[in-house]
Parts: sequence; C-alpha cells; structure tokens
Amino acid sequence: MALRAHTTESGSFTDHLWDRTKTLRGAIDELEFLRRLGDGTLPLGAFRTYVEQDSLYLAGYSKVLALLAAKAPDAQAAQFWAGSAATAVAVESALHNDLLSDSRLPAREGEPEPSTACLGYVSYLIATAATESYAVGAAAALPCFWIYAEVGRDLAASAAEVLAADPDHPYAQWVSTYGAEDFQESAASARAFVDAAAELASDRDRAAMVSAFTVATRYELMFWDTALHPQPWPAS
Repeated sequence: MALRAHTTESGSFTDHLWDRTKTLRGAIDELEFLRRLGDGTLPLGAFRTYVEQDSLYLAGYSKVLALLAAKAPDAQAAQFWAGSAATAVAVESALHNDLLSDSRLPAREGEPEPSTACLGYVSYLIATAATESYAVGAAAALPCFWIYAEVGRDLAASAAEVLAADPDHPYAQWVSTYGAEDFQESAASARAFVDAAAELASDRDRAAMVSAFTVATRYELMFWDTALHPQPWPAS
C-alpha cells in the first residue's frame, strides 16, 4: 500500500507537510491492521473495535470542524468545514450504526470507551482548533482527510478482490466505499484551504502548522494500530 501525494511542479505548503511526514506515512503503509483490513483477514473483533472507536472519534472530530468553520476567514472556507462537520455527524454516524448492528460481528460488551489513542487524538485536535489560530487548527485537521483518502484508495482496490471471491464478506463491501470520489474531493478541498491559510500565516504559525500536521499524523498511525494491538488503560 502506498500513500501517494498529489504534487505540483512548484510545490505547495501541503506538499511540504506531506514530505515532512514521509517516515510516519511509511510506517502507516506497513501497519498490519490496514493490510488485513484490505485483504479481508482482519479478525471481526478487531474490526468491531475499530468501528466503535471511529464512531467515538467522529463525534469529537465534528466539533473540531465546527470550530474551524467558526474561525474561517471567509464564507467559502466556513461552508466547507461546516459541511464536513454535518457529514461526519449524519452520514458517517449512520454508516457506523449499520455496521455495528451486523449480526456477523461479535456482540458488544457494554458501552465502548475511547481508547488511549482515540481520546488523545480527539483531545489534541479540539484543543488545537480551540486555542490556536485557524491556520494551525486546519493543519491539524488535515491528516484525517488526506491520509484517510490515500489509504482508502488502496484499501478499496484490495477489497474489490476480496468481494470478487466472497460477495458476502462481512465488511469488504464497506471498505470498498473508501475509494469513493467524494472522499478524494474532500481531501483535495481541505488541502486547498490549508494552503490558502498558510499563504496568509506568519512564520511562527507556519512552523506551528508543520508541528500540528505531524502530531496528527502520529495519531493517525496510533489510532489504526491500536484497533488490532490495544494499549489498555492502567487498571483503576
């Protein structure tokens, strides 16, 4: 699986962000969780854990997007972030509920609680969007759009092969939707708004944008990995 950047001849600020996180993205490429999600061999319990955690994550991420909409410098940016927040709440939540009600998945044992990675990621994004500048908050939110879209394109290709062999595979059909064009378009739009913010940002804020994008990329890696390799909370 390769995460492919869409570059220009002159390069852009988001191209720079992508290049700065090359090692982290290479580690994402190698994750056992993503490989087994794509080829259909991921244990159903791990898949349920991922979907539950993703649902919890999206509830927080939608707040991040709403904060960005409120801070946006123009109506076009505000409309994009607000629309993305609404999609996270309505469309994605409905999809997760459908998946979790599938009888082929292991039964839920109590109400899911955020994993260490999920809580850390959401808390970091909300704090950054609330306390930093719009530009820094947008840079922190970008990996969820961009890396998800790039990983999703390759996962969808793998899932297509799984579906050809087993049309009733319990989650390959869902994985195949990762390659949908709207995911790619949203990622491209998010990149454009971050590039626009970087053009107006101070040198200090641009440095903070690099840091925020890097930290969020680390959390992307941890979020996926801990679905298959949990890092339990200390006993209470």
